[in-house]
Amino acid sequence: MAEAKGLTNGVKSFRIVISGYYGFRNSGDEAVLKSILLALEEEGKAQGVRIEPVVLSGDPAWTESMYGVKAAGRMHPLQLLRTIAGSDGLISGGGSLLQDVTGSKTIPYYAGVLKLAQLLGKPTFIYAQGVGPVLNRRMDGLIRHVMMRSAYVSVRDAESAQLLGRMGVPLDRIGVVPDPVMGLPLPPAMPGAAGAEAAAALSAAGGAAAGGAAPVVGVSLRRWRKDGADLARAAEALAELARRRPVRLRFLPFHTPADAEASREVMERLGKLGDGSSAELAAPGDDPQAMLLEVSRCDVLVGMRLHALIYAAGQRVPMLGISYDPKIDQFLARLQETAAATTEVMDASAFAAAAEQLLDGAEAWRTSKAALIDRLQSEARVPAQQIIQHLRQRAR
Repeated sequence: MAEAKGLTNGVKSFRIVISGYYGFRNSGDEAVLKSILLALEEEGKAQGVRIEPVVLSGDPAWTESMYGVKAAGRMHPLQLLRTIAGSDGLISGGGSLLQDVTGSKTIPYYAGVLKLAQLLGKPTFIYAQGVGPVLNRRMDGLIRHVMMRSAYVSVRDAESAQLLGRMGVPLDRIGVVPDPVMGLPLPPAMPGAAGAEAAAALSAAGGAAAGGAAPVVGVSLRRWRKDGADLARAAEALAELARRRPVRLRFLPFHTPADAEASREVMERLGKLGDGSSAELAAPGDDPQAMLLEVSRCDVLVGMRLHALIYAAGQRVPMLGISYDPKIDQFLARLQETAAATTEVMDASAFAAAAEQLLDGAEAWRTSKAALIDRLQSEARVPAQQIIQHLRQRAR
């Protein structure tokens, strides 16, 4: 049996390596990491143990500075070996790690890290991953292999579980849980920011538009089509809304600099807006909780980025999703919603009408979604609970 690394002030501690797409300043992925770190810390306290995370990062120095945890280079074989060998286990996740749409090396890398930990005799845990799409079916065996040898497996949607099932992983070994970011709290206080209490009061008062100001429509876009036709359609729809009624279009770049560039392109395409309408680009910085605060101040969120929609759900902000990937549709389905448009088809008039309906019916939307969101936020804690329970039992 593995032994905990030691005692800190009489509390048993475990060193856990966390593998994911971290250190690249993608707000969604960084939010996943922040959510996992907070969940492990809080659940560790609840179960009387201390978790010492070591994050595999594309920029270890930045990750250490941002989160106050240890980090190691994700692409340095010797560092990887030493880091995992000196740990009590490895967490893989969250995010869409086991897919090959973004590159053919993605699955071999993340599965390879899992396999290395397993060869070193370390327990491995799959933390709320989104699995797929997997275009190269030769990867099925590798994925099945590391999943079957993991101590705990959880995925963030039923479709991921079904895909693993088709690969040969028994469904009774797979937990279906929400994305970790559903559990991310607002920051208690930030320089120049309202903080959690003020944001909550803002929401209770009826959103950012309280006091007669134009309502804030948060916009999270990314470039998907190479020809830019999706961004052109989004610009047309947003301009239609801004001509129908006064709105403050606030563009929120989740992945810099790419999303900021896409947002500027859309802003340039908007043309003349209606009286009282405006467009602006937010600069929330690298901290995912700063972006969460930005989203909490919106009256409606228009989102392509998955984590923009998850942020909105967590802060009870009505949303319109633009689908470019099945993961968008899968998340919206958990809220009993469907995408208002896709990167291939977007009716500007219908989209603007849907946005107006949400602006006028925000409180009804929040009421109708409250129970669903409460359940998702509660279930987002399950992986941390299960992982720490396993570590404690293994150390006995």
